[in-house]
Amino acid sequence: MYVSMKGMLERANKGRYAVMAINCFNLETAKAVIDGAQALRAPIIIDLLQDHLMDHLGSKLLTQPIIEMANAASVEIAINLDHGQDIGFVKRCLRDGFSSVMMDASSYPIEKNIEITRNMVEFAQTYDASVEGEVGNIGSISNNHMTGDDMYTNPDLAIEFAKKTGVDALAISYGSSHGDYPDGYVPEFRFDIVKKIKEATNIPLVLHGGSGCGEENIRKSIEFGINKINVGSDFMNAQMQSIKDNLSHDPSISYPQLIHETIAAGSELVKYYIQLSQSEGKSL
Repeated sequence: MYVSMKGMLERANKGRYAVMAINCFNLETAKAVIDGAQALRAPIIIDLLQDHLMDHLGSKLLTQPIIEMANAASVEIAINLDHGQDIGFVKRCLRDGFSSVMMDASSYPIEKNIEITRNMVEFAQTYDASVEGEVGNIGSISNNHMTGDDMYTNPDLAIEFAKKTGVDALAISYGSSHGDYPDGYVPEFRFDIVKKIKEATNIPLVLHGGSGCGEENIRKSIEFGINKINVGSDFMNAQMQSIKDNLSHDPSISYPQLIHETIAAGSELVKYYIQLSQSEGKSL
């Protein structure tokens, strides 16, 4: 059931829950995500990061096999380009079969961001694909560059952006950061930002950097209007821990078995977040 994000996020918006978007970079990680979604009958989004695609297998080589996996699945699955910043690359991903793309022009002044994103929304219509945009800047924990006050989304600009671009989903910055937080650290979220944008636009809103945000923050985010939650670090860390544990337990474990165990570990993490996002049983 290969689909775009549009329908699943519209239903999540009406039903006041969120759909999980999990960062993958190869077929094994995609399988872990699909397995978890099928086990709980949940719609799911496979996020493929632009940087990963450029550094790894590229767009077309990776996308086509995952599309086949999605078509063979019994739940709705979207493939979304995550943080697409190169306009030409974003268009190439649409031509290669992506059902959804994120056009991240958030580093530009708002009027330029609107122009670039609106043009991509129009281009994506040719492929019946959905488009996610971003207003504000989400930091990265690496190099101690977490999201600060000056990076938060300005609600008034976000409302203008949503109305002028026609995006299907809008990523906003209200306290999360990409990467692994220090042990015991839980970010503080500005839910007033989410509330104001939601009330004015009523479109699906997106939380980036969902890993390690804490269950209460995620529950409140959904309550105030978040309908898509991106998780990458926690998913990959679960698989990395599986490798460490299995090698420690059995240093002679075969490579195929080792990779098989990572799929199972990743799938369990996906199921945890599906239940937290309240999307269990929500697939058509």
